[in-house]
Amino acid sequence: MEDARKTKTVSLTVQERRERHRETLRSDLIEAARKLVQEEGYDGLTIRKLAKRVGYAPMSVYSYFADKQDILLALAEDRFAILARRIEENTSDDPIEALRAVMTEYAAFGLGNPNEYRIVFMTEKTRPPEGMTFEELDASNPAMLALLGRVEACIAAGRLKGDPFAIATILWSIAHGTISLLITFPFHEFGDPDAYVKRMCDLALGALEGQDVQPLSDNPGGLCRLTRK
Repeated sequence: MEDARKTKTVSLTVQERRERHRETLRSDLIEAARKLVQEEGYDGLTIRKLAKRVGYAPMSVYSYFADKQDILLALAEDRFAILARRIEENTSDDPIEALRAVMTEYAAFGLGNPNEYRIVFMTEKTRPPEGMTFEELDASNPAMLALLGRVEACIAAGRLKGDPFAIATILWSIAHGTISLLITFPFHEFGDPDAYVKRMCDLALGALEGQDVQPLSDNPGGLCRLTRK
């Protein structure tokens, strides 16, 4: 009986080591993909180049990622986690200012990492990871959850009114449009980028403070309900 327990313990330890090793290798691939994107943009990210950079055979990469789309989704998840940590470090007792911090951190990330921003936010995601819906993907996105949480805090404080998911999506759309234009049309006379981002935040938040924002669809707050399960 005792030998059986020991065998089971050893087997579990070996399995845990394998899982940790696999996670380490996957992280190495994501980091290598990120560097390729920084150096060469979207076209530079290929399975063959990624495999060569980490010293793997191309077929080995396919054991971690089905295709380039999977790599893009993994990069997005990684960047969302970093963005969420930056957001959490920037807080305020004023709920509107705390919400503004989400938008400014998002903008700072985009303007500071334009190639990564293009890959994560400006390439079409035709499908979620296997076994997930797009709604579940949003619900596992820490940056979106941070944005949604701060919108809900503003509603609870009486500073904003309406459907929290709709408000969060509108703010994300405005911020994304601003950052995308600053990245892709740098020759346009936007003025100082940071000042332009501040103006965008002031106008967006000021306009929303006077609105009762209605749901975007017949499934209001679908993401909110999913995150509260």
